[in-house]
Amino acid sequence: MSDAERAEHAGQADAERADADRAVRAALVEEACRRSSVLWLAYAGLDRPRPAWHVWSDGAAYVVADATEATGQTETTEQAEPAGTPEHPAARPEQALPGLAEATEATVTCRSKDSGARLVTWRAGVHRLRPGTDEWDQAVRLLRGDRLNTTDAAELPARWARTAVIVRLTPSGEVLEEPGRMPGDRAAASPPGSPATTTGRLPWVVHKRPRHRPRLS
Repeated sequence: MSDAERAEHAGQADAERADADRAVRAALVEEACRRSSVLWLAYAGLDRPRPAWHVWSDGAAYVVADATEATGQTETTEQAEPAGTPEHPAARPEQALPGLAEATEATVTCRSKDSGARLVTWRAGVHRLRPGTDEWDQAVRLLRGDRLNTTDAAELPARWARTAVIVRLTPSGEVLEEPGRMPGDRAAASPPGSPATTTGRLPWVVHKRPRHRPRLS
């Protein structure tokens, strides 16, 4: 065998190994996204990675977010909705993902379903879906079934068209972290500030547990 033939065979072997590695990583990303309904997203303009529930279908993750948060401005509607109604975004908002509508790519981290630890981190292209298109309708059907704690299921598609943003996260093929190739840091962050507080004294409970151990006679 000549040197040229050996080089050609070596190149073919390297290409086959690279293809096999890409297939394994793609399968890892898909399995991780199917097994866990929560992703951590990081993209330009975001102060910290944010958790987001999603639905995985046909090789991509679909995410719905509050339109005011995702676009950084209030979406216009034909008629203002009174606050306190189920359709009003302040009364029943979707998850807050600031700037998601303008993002073009994102870093996605998947957790292990069993331990909750980081399992794989991958790069994704971000594509915003537009209401009235076939891809929007398909995404709504997927997300609607997994949307928890909604009381307006019948009106959900119309409400999302007015007050929400839906994006598709498509893997680029680049895997940044995977088993055997993880950074040493925990990547933990302190909880963000919140105005939430207890508005008064805790309610009195009948037969509550005594604070002090009773004396023995």
